[in-house]
Amino acid sequence: MSAIAIGAHVDQSDPIAEAQARNAPLVQFFLGNPQSYKGPVLAYDGGAAALRAAAESAGVDLYVHAPYLINVATTNNRQRIPSRKLLQQHMDAAAELGAKGLIVHGGHVQDDDDPAKGFDNWRKAVEATDIKIPLLIENTAGGTNAMTRYLDRIAGVWAAIESAEGADMVGFCLDTCHAHAGGNALETVVEDVKKITGRIDLVHCNDSRDAFDSGADRHANFGQGQIDPDLLASVVRDAGAPVICETPGPADAHVADFAWLRERL
Repeated sequence: MSAIAIGAHVDQSDPIAEAQARNAPLVQFFLGNPQSYKGPVLAYDGGAAALRAAAESAGVDLYVHAPYLINVATTNNRQRIPSRKLLQQHMDAAAELGAKGLIVHGGHVQDDDDPAKGFDNWRKAVEATDIKIPLLIENTAGGTNAMTRYLDRIAGVWAAIESAEGADMVGFCLDTCHAHAGGNALETVVEDVKKITGRIDLVHCNDSRDAFDSGADRHANFGQGQIDPDLLASVVRDAGAPVICETPGPADAHVADFAWLRERL
């Protein structure tokens, strides 16, 4: 197989310069504040058209990570309704940049809710969103009533959305730290997820500061966390999808992480 493309999550002000500093063929970034409902803000000088053109000429693929606040699954209207609006705004903005995908967390329902309500809210969100580029749902590490921490919940989301219009544009982003901290065996996670979703479109490759099934979402640089190095590499190999490292650090730390991973692939 051809070499797997490896990039990193970078600062949003100049994603192309960040990609070049890492010699990376792809980068991921936020549009604005990931903890805000205010809507996407593009920090790049010259706007969306300029960034799209710069990415094309540099041969860099762009991925946008949606705000952490988005939770389209919840039964809480005060959170769900703004979440759907924010998802559409980020979808529109990411499409304008020519991004290859928009990554969004699976969200959760309230502790005493039936998870089926969350699955159905995901279906409604997919139907309500004008999906212009792949919408990549990411597995999460924690949450007692999370939609995408455990495999059976991921299966519930997928069963609910497969009948929705636009479902062919919904893909999966597998985060290795989240899978490990969420209590999913990395030995089989790629096979397990593909059985449910049929696809893995992107891998967030991260080591985990915390133990298996800890529920803690804390990323570490490769070889400095609690995930077995060979296991981390085998997930990337088996998934066969582009990789974004969301590990800590400036460009040189990412370059070291890329080298560490390539050596094991």
